Amino acid sequence: MTTEADVLLEEKGEAGVITLNRPKALNALTLPMVREIQPRLRAWAADPAITRVVIKGAGEKAFCAGGDVRNLYDLGRTGRTAEALDFWREEYVLNDYIGSFPKPYVALIDGICMGGGFGLSAHGGHRVAGDRYLFAMPEVNIGLFPDVGGTHVLPRLPGAFGMFLGLTGTRIRAADAYACGLATDVVPSAALPALEEALCAGGDVERIIADHRVEPGPGAFADRLDFIAEAFSGADLAAILGALGTAAEAGGAHADFAAAVLADLRTKSPTSVAIAMEQMRRGPALDLGACLTLEYRVVTRVAAGHDFYEGVRAVLVDRDNAPKWRPARLEDIDPAVITAHFDPIPDELELLAPGA
Repeated sequence: MTTEADVLLEEKGEAGVITLNRPKALNALTLPMVREIQPRLRAWAADPAITRVVIKGAGEKAFCAGGDVRNLYDLGRTGRTAEALDFWREEYVLNDYIGSFPKPYVALIDGICMGGGFGLSAHGGHRVAGDRYLFAMPEVNIGLFPDVGGTHVLPRLPGAFGMFLGLTGTRIRAADAYACGLATDVVPSAALPALEEALCAGGDVERIIADHRVEPGPGAFADRLDFIAEAFSGADLAAILGALGTAAEAGGAHADFAAAVLADLRTKSPTSVAIAMEQMRRGPALDLGACLTLEYRVVTRVAAGHDFYEGVRAVLVDRDNAPKWRPARLEDIDPAVITAHFDPIPDELELLAPGA
């Protein structure tokens, strides 16, 4: 009995096709998968017979639900933090390479796309959402932060919507993703196999996708966008919390929503929320590589801290959903501690040179 590979790398017609192949684990990304994808992408970039890359997830539930954080937790808990950092380092290098890939890169996202799945899709030029698309950057729930280039992508979304997603970990479907630009196109799930086949056959990528796309209509947050833009455009966390609190107390159309978001924010790791806020502040001035370099500095500190292990314990290990964060409240955050997470480290992230 053979064990099927966790990632399938195939050449079909003019396309290099990557299939994330851990459907029982929601196609969670591992270091061996990263180490297979990276060199093949480099080979395809240099191969004139391959004119585009398509990446998809196996099964009907997930594109990729993120990195294998339980494994990273286990490594850290057994004194093997350096091995966990190897994953983040090589994952971030891959994210950066995708962002500068010289050929059309098409992500077919039909199912859960979170964390590491965002990193494998968000930096390519074509992000096609199917009916089952479900996006979130929920790292603040487990003491992490919206990494894999979240520093670059999220603050560039219109109307502070990326700030909202990064601080709250809110889940959104295809219509909202298309409205904010996370998805470039929406294609019905039933049409995705035909789209993939057409892409493999060659021809103009933009035209092929356009031939299959549909208009998704308004998203679930369409009526909230103006309020989100106003509340989450605050200069700091205190301003955002204040805006939510004021709206909740004032009554009106958004009062219940504001109260629910505020209450939910207070369940997240305060350190993670404060880190995410600083990411959103710094990100607009930086290119993707510089953002990933910052994120590697931050994750090096987070992997040596408390909240990541406590968050994974509460959500994935003991499943009591009762994390004991340190500090416990957003009001207790020391801004200097947050800023120090972004300071240079001796072992900085080294990105691939263009064309390497």
